[in-house]
Order: sequence, then C-alpha cells, then structure tokens
Amino acid sequence: MINPKKWLVPTLYILFLMLPIYGLLSMSFKSTNEILGGFSFFPQDFTLDNYKVIFTDPTWYNGYINSIIYVVINTLLSVTVALPAAYAFSRYRFLGDKHLFFWLLTNRMAPPAIFALPFFQLYSAIGFFDTHIAVAIAHCLFNIPLAVWILEGFMSGVPKELDETAYLDGYSFPRFFIRIFIPTIAAGVGVAMFFCFMYSWVELLLAKTLTSVEAKPIAATMTRTASSSGYELGLLAAAGSLTIIPGAVVIYFVRNYIAKGFALGRV
Repeated sequence: MINPKKWLVPTLYILFLMLPIYGLLSMSFKSTNEILGGFSFFPQDFTLDNYKVIFTDPTWYNGYINSIIYVVINTLLSVTVALPAAYAFSRYRFLGDKHLFFWLLTNRMAPPAIFALPFFQLYSAIGFFDTHIAVAIAHCLFNIPLAVWILEGFMSGVPKELDETAYLDGYSFPRFFIRIFIPTIAAGVGVAMFFCFMYSWVELLLAKTLTSVEAKPIAATMTRTASSSGYELGLLAAAGSLTIIPGAVVIYFVRNYIAKGFALGRV
C-alpha cells in the first residue's frame, strides 16, 4: 500500500511552484481590463488577441527569433572555448592556475551593468552594434567562466589513466579529445550548455544595451507594453508565457544530464 505522506507533500510543493506559471498563463488569455478588474482563477472573457498580436506583428515574433539566434551562438561559443580551458585546469598544474581559475569565476560574479558601457563603445566603434554576434560575445564574458567551472569538475572525475591509455593506443590529442574524452563527460557538456543557454536567455541589460532594431531581443521588446495609458498586461503575460517554452524544451533534452550532474555533485 502506498503511503500518502510520500507523495502528498511533493505534490503540494510542485503545485505551489506551478501557481505563478498558471497565473501567467491565465492572464495571457485575459484582456487588460479584466486583469485590472479583479482576481479570478479562470478567464471570464477568454481571448486569443494577445497571442494574435505576437504572431502577426514582426516586431514581436522577431524578438523571439533574435533571442534564440544569439543564445544558441553564445552557448556553442562558450562550451567550445570552455572545453580545452577546463581540460587544462583539470589535467595540468602551472604557475597561478588557482588564481586564474578564481579570476574567471569573478567575471561570473560581476554585475553586467559595469560592462554595458565599455561593450557599447567598443561595438559601436567596430560596427558590431545591433548584431546577434555582439550580444553572443558579450555573454561569453559570464558564460565561459561558468562553463569552465562546471566542465572542470566533470573532467577531474575522469581518471588520468584514460588519457595515458589513449596515447599508448596511438591516439593523437585532438582525436582522443573528440572521440573519447568528450563522450565520457557528455553529462558535463549537457549541464554546461543548459546553464549557458538559460543565463543568456534571461539576461536583459546587455542584450538591450547592445541592440536597437535588427537584433532586439524579446525581453527588450516586452518593454513596449508600457505606454502613457499604462501596461498592456494581457499582452505582457502572453509574451512572458511564450518565453518559458525554449527553456522548457532545453530542460527536456538535457534533463538526464542535469540529474546526473546533481548526483555527481558537479552542479
């Protein structure tokens, strides 16, 4: 017989966590007047007008496309650069290695606001302003240290004898690294990609500062809901609901890697 205490508390906790998401979804099917008129669990006057605006207005749906483009570029860049760097920290000892590793992490601790103006001036000078690559590279400042930190933990858990055996078998380093070592730490790569994707997806300040029209992200586009007459709350809720989808998709594909990362104590 199943003990109700074993599933009741987790179920209630999950429902509690889902309440804000449900509230957001519910508001996305309401008009602004209904939202301001009072609280209700269900839309009294169900409408799809908010989603219609998002899917028919190029400014809105291009915001999602722009965000996905620079986030994917950033994720691939960050993990690609972090892999050899993490391997060096994991396998070799050199002068100042611990200090350099700590310095990398301090970039993750620094608030994006202090880098916004330098990035803006630099990209304006070299013609990178309002491009996807500009935001992707700017986010590398924070995501590469995070990816290095995560991957180094996974790599340190792999015995060095694996490297030595591969060299004895005649593997060159690039071949060993790509065909043997990376598949061995696939869980770590998945976890690093997940966190890089999510941090880049939710970051607003740099993305808004370094873009204006062509590469404007959805987070910046959502500020359009504010006007002199107030906020278009229904439209804002619909846009917010759609921003959850990419993160949910990424979580679905890397959920096993994340669980393994937590199990290994590397996340």
